[in-house]
Amino acid sequence: MKVRIKRLPHAKDLPLPYYATEYASGFDLMAAVEEPVIIKPMERKAIPTGIAIELPEGFEAQIRPRSGLALKYGITLLNSPGTVDADYRGEIKVVLINLGQEEFVVRRGDRIAQMVICPVVRVLLEEVQELTPTERGPNGFGSTGV
Repeated sequence: MKVRIKRLPHAKDLPLPYYATEYASGFDLMAAVEEPVIIKPMERKAIPTGIAIELPEGFEAQIRPRSGLALKYGITLLNSPGTVDADYRGEIKVVLINLGQEEFVVRRGDRIAQMVICPVVRVLLEEVQELTPTERGPNGFGSTGV
């Protein structure tokens, strides 16, 4: 499957997203910032990637955190996963949040997130008065153990 991608003017010198390994599920996305961006602890910033994509009907792109940034620095995505719909044609931006204790600097070309292309199933909702009972029922939030 091919996905059309547009490199925006402020990212002409940056490589296109790529799979870091042969079996990687996601493309690495890079920061297309002009100047370094400082994210203070508990602060969030929208970081441009310099790309726009054209997904085929029936697909979405999920924007996910990079595990190394989360573990080493406490940097993750505020809305994880972020969703890029098939009809969106604007620049993909990544909402990073710093859950660490130190300032984090995002520099041009830093790999800040990953993008996974996934199929989407659209359903018809059927309103009912009762749902089919299950052993679990309405119990949630730790009801099956910690």
